[in-house]
Amino acid sequence: MADMRTTDTSPAAAQDRREIQIREFLESTGWGDADRGVLARDASYRTYDRLRRGRETAVLMNAPPGLEEVGPFLDIAAQLHRFGYSAPRILAQDEALGLLLIEDLGDRTFTRVLADGGDETALYEMAVDLLADLHRRAPEIGFNAPPYDIDRLAEEADRILRWYLPLYTGEVDANQQAEFAELWRGHAGVLCQGRPTLVLRDFHVDNLMVLKERSGVARCGLLDFQDALSGPAAYDLVSLLQDARRDLAPGLEDAMLERYRATTRTQDWDGFLRGYHALGAQRAIKVIGIFGRQLGFFGRTQYLKHLPRCWAHAMRDLERAGLDDLTAWLDRNIPAAYREIPDEGARLPAALSPVIQR
Repeated sequence: MADMRTTDTSPAAAQDRREIQIREFLESTGWGDADRGVLARDASYRTYDRLRRGRETAVLMNAPPGLEEVGPFLDIAAQLHRFGYSAPRILAQDEALGLLLIEDLGDRTFTRVLADGGDETALYEMAVDLLADLHRRAPEIGFNAPPYDIDRLAEEADRILRWYLPLYTGEVDANQQAEFAELWRGHAGVLCQGRPTLVLRDFHVDNLMVLKERSGVARCGLLDFQDALSGPAAYDLVSLLQDARRDLAPGLEDAMLERYRATTRTQDWDGFLRGYHALGAQRAIKVIGIFGRQLGFFGRTQYLKHLPRCWAHAMRDLERAGLDDLTAWLDRNIPAAYREIPDEGARLPAALSPVIQR
């Protein structure tokens, strides 16, 4: 008689199987008896738990296979260690299962330090100095990451059409997508100017730590860098100084740009600044799409309050970079009525895949 047993494919059963894998992994690393509590969840499928074993702590990264990978995290962490930067050390790993045990860098993110009244200028100086150091030394030390080229930049900008505009229109228009991408590709020289460097991509206050016991560039802890690419130096700088989630003190962006210029001795500063603003527009437009995805597929409304800031960044940067054709295109295709905060009940059509495209 044929074996009629089948594997339970329900979400609850999958979660139970995953929990067994996690417990077995922790047992194999000697952390099986540790107390475990949720540390963080981000906009991806990764989750992070803090483990406590007496006075010791560590962090469990859970990246479900098929949805996330840990290989890029391991690779980029090793490269950052070579530069002397404070990426978490890897304590144990099972790459096939998507499980890592990593160093616990603590709770002093820039975001929390700022909320506690920390010195905003000093924190941003620390971060800018690390970027300047990376951009000076990367050609000498060497690095390896996939290219952040114009095709990828254009594809990322398209997320506003895949995951945000359909909240209003209910569909994705292929002709709009093709025209929008072609406009971005027409500005490849502006967006991709300068010698490529290691671009961490999510370089902002939520992912930066203050490590009081360390000095120099190692004092700035780094999180969420697994999507690093090889591309324009201005990208991480604009990610830091035009944060989608917070406003900087008046004048701080200009002061930090000047600090970066003086430290790196950038020659074509006008060209660098134009690229900075072009990338700022691209990033803001991409983030609007990502926030639309969080609402449209998952009903997550906490990102909606940041949309006005993102739109302000995008339109100001397009103007400062002189990308008038993109400004005109947005005015025609995503008018002011579509730049309001969407209704919290808005959802994207099921046919639009929710899978993250990095």
